[in-house]
Amino acid sequence: MLTYEDKLQIISNQTKNVISEIKIVTPTIYSNIFSKYASPYKIKLNNEEVMTDELLNERITLYTNLQKQATKNAHILSTNAEKSISAILDKDEKALTEILKETKKLRKELKKLKVSIYIDQLTNVYSRKWLHDKFLKEDTKSFKEIGTLAIVDVNYFKTINDTHGHIIGDKVLQFIANKLKKLNEPVLRYERDVFIVIFPASTSKTSALKQLNVIRENIIKKQLKADNSSFKVSFSFGAIDFKEDDAIDKVIAKADKNMKQDKIEIKKRVPSI
Repeated sequence: MLTYEDKLQIISNQTKNVISEIKIVTPTIYSNIFSKYASPYKIKLNNEEVMTDELLNERITLYTNLQKQATKNAHILSTNAEKSISAILDKDEKALTEILKETKKLRKELKKLKVSIYIDQLTNVYSRKWLHDKFLKEDTKSFKEIGTLAIVDVNYFKTINDTHGHIIGDKVLQFIANKLKKLNEPVLRYERDVFIVIFPASTSKTSALKQLNVIRENIIKKQLKADNSSFKVSFSFGAIDFKEDDAIDKVIAKADKNMKQDKIEIKKRVPSI
């Protein structure tokens, strides 16, 4: 089931895809296009307060549940520590066995909690939060170290969804994600059909681009099946080197600019499905 945020992301991406082909976009044009794609989800552009509240409430609920689970686990851990001390002093082997069982259960719960925060459930790659916690300084949202960031954007994703449906669209995202994981570098899902790959300082931007191109060429050769038809998929990519203290937003903007230039070229080779 799509969350409110998922719906807004789909609508936003569809709207952006259309207006990118229009030279001059007025508020009315944007409103009409957004409303067209929002209509199936019963979302209205003229009620932004409701949209904001829905999105905020959804995120608050998520983080509240995570906080409750973390608090519960911390309490269990504290209680088990106290029980362990008493059991050791009393030489109570039965109590120690029970504590061990509870601790193993807690370890599984903590693992699930970590997965829910850092792993994208659809594609099984890292989430945007993982990028922020792993690579960025909390106070400035800038990088902790040097490396290369690559943006990967699935081509014609809106057309795939419109033609074959969102289930096939999801499978395409899973397919692309699995191929990118073969790079053996951190891959994360940044937006609905946009991925980011982080290459270490030991990998040059030229090398990163070559590796991504090898994967793309391999994908282009394949035919994916949907019902009684088949189609090709491809992606566009752009990369940029980053240094320590470079702001994440600026790095992504530069990589995105390079990706859009690549998209112009690759679409000449791989037409729409």
